[in-house]
Amino acid sequence: MTAALTHLLTAGRRERIYSAAAWSTGTATEREAGGHLGTRSWSGPEVDGTELWDLASLTKPIVGLAALRLAEAGALSLDDTLGTYLPEYRDLPDKAAITVTQLLAHTSGLPGGTPLWREHSDRAGLLKGLRDLPLRGAPGTVVEYSSAGFILLGLVLEQATGTGLDELVGRQVCEPLGMRETVFTPAPADRAVSTEWCAWRGRLVTGQVHDENAVVLGEPAGHAGLFAPLADVERLGRALAAGGGGLLGETAFARMTACHTEGLPLRRCLGWQGRDAVASPVGVAVGADSYGHTGFTGTSLWVEPARNGTPGRYYALLTNRVHPTREGHRFPAIRRAFHHRAVALARPAG
Repeated sequence: MTAALTHLLTAGRRERIYSAAAWSTGTATEREAGGHLGTRSWSGPEVDGTELWDLASLTKPIVGLAALRLAEAGALSLDDTLGTYLPEYRDLPDKAAITVTQLLAHTSGLPGGTPLWREHSDRAGLLKGLRDLPLRGAPGTVVEYSSAGFILLGLVLEQATGTGLDELVGRQVCEPLGMRETVFTPAPADRAVSTEWCAWRGRLVTGQVHDENAVVLGEPAGHAGLFAPLADVERLGRALAAGGGGLLGETAFARMTACHTEGLPLRRCLGWQGRDAVASPVGVAVGADSYGHTGFTGTSLWVEPARNGTPGRYYALLTNRVHPTREGHRFPAIRRAFHHRAVALARPAG
């Protein structure tokens, strides 16, 4: 199994889709296949399995887990609104009633692609631009993947607890799961795998969040910015494959992984993406009840729950597919092939 996946991912490096890759597949109790290959940048040192990867939007479901833990503990309610915690939203008739659940399920009506950093050079300006964004539709009536919604979720969690998002994520998710090296600010920076040569920053980005909105915000954000080694992503994958690994109670875990967008075009759980029948980023070899998340930098974690006596499984893939530029369009095929082969090898015929 390891050899087949190594062959596929080595071909991706040979075709210069990324300079490095790391991967792991397994169950709640064991890794079944895994490895790493390549270099931290095209001119950098070889990866050794300890490097940190910019998780990009894989940050979102981790922040979502923190929100669900806080809700389970009674620190906030998933029915609480933006107006409950953010005073600047209380007088906005279109946004004041957006709920935590709607932020988690991408049904807030907030738009998807929002390059606010192009027009706002500081945190205050970007947050004002976020406040002024027009909605795509009434909350609860549309589903659109929205980083803006998770920026707001991060602000809500901070206001609800009086604690910074980095500390919240550490306490609520990383510490319980033993994800000791998952951080918002890697130190030293060159331990991280490089991402893009950024004209805006005038340098190769290494150890700083790739997402430009997060850079302008200047503090840990709910939509992007976590860095982690493969071992920590494995820990998260194993816990989810185990049904939560003690992180959430059975009811809260079931609520998190259920589809909250029935009747709408995309399947969304709370913080996670369900497997869409069409245009799924991981293909359709994984079960229809599976869920996961991808990151723009070339990262992903996908989970199949236990069913019919078979154990739950996780599939983790980490690459720097935006190195040295985001312009390539060949990575999605590699990601789908990775999941197709991993699933097939995990379930041999007969």
